[in-house]
Amino acid sequence: MSSTRIGIIGAGIIGLALARWVTLNRPGTQVTVLEKEDRVAVHQTGHNSGVVHAGLYYRPGSLKAELCHRGKGLLRDYCAERGLPYQEVGKVLVARTREDAARLDDIEQRAAANGVEGVRRLGPDALRDIEPHVRGVEGLHSPRTAITDFVAIAEAFADDVRRAGGRIRLGSPVIALRQDADGAEALTGASHGERVRWRFDGIVICGGLHGDRIARMAGAGDDPRIVPFRGQYHELVPERRGLVRGLVYPVPDPRYPFLGVHLTRHVHGEVMAGPNAVLAAAREGYRFRDVRAGDLAATLAWPGFWRLARAHWGMGAREVAVAASAAAFAREARRLVPEITAADLRPAPSGVRAQALGRDGRLLDDFAIDTHGRVVCVRNAPSPAATSAPAIAEYLGEKVLAIL
Repeated sequence: MSSTRIGIIGAGIIGLALARWVTLNRPGTQVTVLEKEDRVAVHQTGHNSGVVHAGLYYRPGSLKAELCHRGKGLLRDYCAERGLPYQEVGKVLVARTREDAARLDDIEQRAAANGVEGVRRLGPDALRDIEPHVRGVEGLHSPRTAITDFVAIAEAFADDVRRAGGRIRLGSPVIALRQDADGAEALTGASHGERVRWRFDGIVICGGLHGDRIARMAGAGDDPRIVPFRGQYHELVPERRGLVRGLVYPVPDPRYPFLGVHLTRHVHGEVMAGPNAVLAAAREGYRFRDVRAGDLAATLAWPGFWRLARAHWGMGAREVAVAASAAAFAREARRLVPEITAADLRPAPSGVRAQALGRDGRLLDDFAIDTHGRVVCVRNAPSPAATSAPAIAEYLGEKVLAIL
């Protein structure tokens, strides 16, 4: 009897974690990962803050809450096993106003419900004991929040897959999908050039910034649509890195899935400020000048975009202003650490978040995964997807086995 064949589209950390899970848990299964770039972890995996989230914010019972909690433990154990960096530097949420402090009540309750260890409230003096340069009326400390190198983890996952006999086909963009009663086919290659047809018993789409487009190839509907938001970072100059010991975040506004400009220490010593969140004019629009007419037209044609814009134009205008001015960016960082000036910051590479947006103008807050015949589609997997990746792999693995 022939082996089961599983195709995975996308070699970011989720696709690679899934490929590894299948090779470990279903020996003999033929696993093939199709990736359009010439290396793994190029986009969201390679452009994030490197934070291993503890699960403070997420609604208890949601996929984010459950998979982040389990994923963090699996990730910690994997890093220890493979000798990869994993540092529990801790995180403080800083309340600047009494309104912010009131929001900490809900976050503290969610953290307890989600099983986050060691979380405690801080007064101004205790806040300064942990982060001497931070100022706030109150804080919340999560000592188990960690930092790591997600690209290194993704590369290690890829090595595991190859050693187990799985295939990772780089430079293989998927341009068409087709299903029948016996399985599914993926066509890869340039629109004008050599093409390869792949036959699988089941396919999982982990396409990130292009996930909705590939899902539509499989027969999925157009709701939700991926809308790209660029997050800009600035780096603290080396002589000012001492202003931040670990991770310093504002209290998030519950109306948005974005956390606001925060300060994060990286495993290689850098300290980053950011990201903000501005609409990108290309799905891979890492710079202001990156514009793809087709991507921008697709965003502007989506009814949900205009509903979102009408409801939150004020926030959007503020984010654009922060993106356009180093002084404005420094002002946002100074809300957490008053000593930071524009001279302390220098531009750093940006990231682009694949945010699913419903036709009704609602930003999807939870992970979203659905199934269409022989194809499982990851429709929304923003932060904390990297933290959750090993647990998402378990969840997806059971989904794909159910369709075979």
